[in-house]
Amino acid sequence: MTGTGADVDLLALTAELVDVASVSRHEQAITAWLEQRLRSVPWLRVERVGDNLVARTELGRPLRLILAGHTDTVAPDGNERARVEGDRLWGLGASDMKGGLAVMLAAAEAVSDPAVDVTYVFYAREEIAAVENGLRELAETRPDLLVGDAALLGEPTGGAIEAGCQGTMRLRVVLRGARAHTARPWMGRNAIHRLAGLVDVLASYEERRPVVQGCAFREALQAVSVSGGVGGNVVPDEVEIVLNHRFAPDRSAAQAEAHVRDLLAPFLEPGDVVEVVDLADGAWPGLDHPLLRTLVERHGLRVTAKLGWTDVARFAALGIPATNLGPGDATVAHTAGEHLDRAPLEAVYAAVVDLLRHGPHDGPAGGDGPGRP
Repeated sequence: MTGTGADVDLLALTAELVDVASVSRHEQAITAWLEQRLRSVPWLRVERVGDNLVARTELGRPLRLILAGHTDTVAPDGNERARVEGDRLWGLGASDMKGGLAVMLAAAEAVSDPAVDVTYVFYAREEIAAVENGLRELAETRPDLLVGDAALLGEPTGGAIEAGCQGTMRLRVVLRGARAHTARPWMGRNAIHRLAGLVDVLASYEERRPVVQGCAFREALQAVSVSGGVGGNVVPDEVEIVLNHRFAPDRSAAQAEAHVRDLLAPFLEPGDVVEVVDLADGAWPGLDHPLLRTLVERHGLRVTAKLGWTDVARFAALGIPATNLGPGDATVAHTAGEHLDRAPLEAVYAAVVDLLRHGPHDGPAGGDGPGRP
């Protein structure tokens, strides 16, 4: 490979990872594959918790950086096997996020004397329900393995920094009516018709666009499903609409919920229901931490706000500043044409390894300090 100083071909390593099937809930094989490689690295202490794998240096450095990535993929779509054509790799999970895993694995095997202590977290079940998430499992059962000063999550960002993340909330709204025969609708009240004003408000919603720590976020409120009706000749007495609200990290979950409830209030009557059915807080960008700031400044990385939700929020909940940095392209993730290019893979690896070897330029560092060659 070129330009990174690594002895391994990162694209070929990613292809190896792609060829180890790891659809959600079936990560045993890839965890065993990674465990075999990492247990042979003499400077790492390796622990397995279920299908999660954590490898750490224990050098007594003043700072500890966490590199984290999920090992699972979505279901295949005829792209189970890796295919390399020139400097492009095609295959399931190449972008989301086996390229990020390759960066972590290659760094773990290459950097024996980092300027900061490093924790490499390979976790399961990120692509499915949050209650099954492997990082959540580690936080609940082995929080000691997630102690650190800052974290990098290898989600696909195209080699840019996508800082923090927005919170996400789903709300179930039920509006009531009264049944009647459709030939005599005046005898009842059509619950579906009650949606008209509410849907108009959603369609004309003016989102907030706050700038948080220099990152421009853009909120959203969308109807994602509607259901109602009991028969082709019955005035419906109930309709359910589910809303998804994406809120910037400068708002708490309680503030975001209050905002949505205020919007809904003019359309609600006694007997109606509004309940939160799913909720995850956002995360501040955290780029003021010396490790993360150095990563941006030293390599001139482009910085944008993360408009979706990622597990950086889990680290933020633990009091650990975190950001997203990975070589993949989120626009091709989960598609039959998922692929990964060599250039961002090598660029992300170079930036990460440089941070491990040199530490922050304006904070404490171990070993030979920030100026080590």
